[in-house]
Amino acid sequence: MSLEVKTFGTLQGGSEVKLYTLQNEKGMSMEVIPYGCRIVKLWVPDREGNMGDVVLGHDDLKEYTNEKDFLGAAIGRFANRIGNSSFVLDGKTYTLTNNEGPNTLHGGPTGFYARLWNVKETDSSDASPSITFAYTSPDGEEGYPGTLEATIQYTLTPDNELVIKYTAVTDKATPINLTNHSYFNLSGDHSKTILEEELQVNADSYTVNGPGLIPAGETAPVAGTVYDFNTAKPIGRDMDIQDPLLKDTKGFDLNFCLKGEGLRKVAEAYDPASGRCMSVSTDLPGMEFYSGNFMGGCAKGKNGVTHPDYSAFCLETQFYPNTPNCPNFPNCIVRPGEAFESTTIYGFSVR
Repeated sequence: MSLEVKTFGTLQGGSEVKLYTLQNEKGMSMEVIPYGCRIVKLWVPDREGNMGDVVLGHDDLKEYTNEKDFLGAAIGRFANRIGNSSFVLDGKTYTLTNNEGPNTLHGGPTGFYARLWNVKETDSSDASPSITFAYTSPDGEEGYPGTLEATIQYTLTPDNELVIKYTAVTDKATPINLTNHSYFNLSGDHSKTILEEELQVNADSYTVNGPGLIPAGETAPVAGTVYDFNTAKPIGRDMDIQDPLLKDTKGFDLNFCLKGEGLRKVAEAYDPASGRCMSVSTDLPGMEFYSGNFMGGCAKGKNGVTHPDYSAFCLETQFYPNTPNCPNFPNCIVRPGEAFESTTIYGFSVR
């Protein structure tokens, strides 16, 4: 079977959470749960054909409900940060629920990552198994305007791609920024760091952060800085945490302003030891690169593994952080009668 279902756990209120396993005809497989649409496992082959789980996660539902690292989760209504937990839209000020000092991170303390989504549809075809989740975010949830009807579809293709499709409609104008917060370790060994894994990103600039990692609308070139990944390099090669760009974050935690428009390849990661290669394609303008700088404080991973700092990296496709307060950034506002649609593809191969 290319789609299997079993019980994963029970939430505090009594709701049962199922675990869905999808597998394509080449043996690539993933496990997902409706709680936060979280990707629990993602198995892909190395150059010898050995399967490895390349995402961090937990064995127990309780770990997901307690942790603060968003492992494998869908993020919304607005991914990343909004400064001072407020924004003005059409002349009205909206105050959000803060959950990182005075700011709002990843939609607030009970963002989409902490919601139980409905399974809207499944496709158990051998070639391209898929699962579609749906969630209705009510008007005023975490302070955001409008009732938002959102769906997220995960599909495994015959080419060993994980395709993520996001859709949303709203009855009031609202900012929308949906992403996935998977933590990747292409070696498949979550006790190791990713500092020797290589990364290439098609970006000439990044958003400049102020206090609290909040941009104020300014961008700067990556050329001549540790942020320049236009040519592939090991993630840890230029990670001098005394560098002014890295000092406050103990590593990489930045939004790249991606080259091009429409659905295009924007990044590629490679693990020389296993030969696993992961490409990232998206139609969104930005991508957050986080190098797992504080993973040492994360809850234990699968099979009781203790995650060290830098045990995984995130490549979160997105609109720029704090876009609702930065009118010069690409537009993230969706209005009634409009349909938000976005696609991100993580493609796996070997060298």
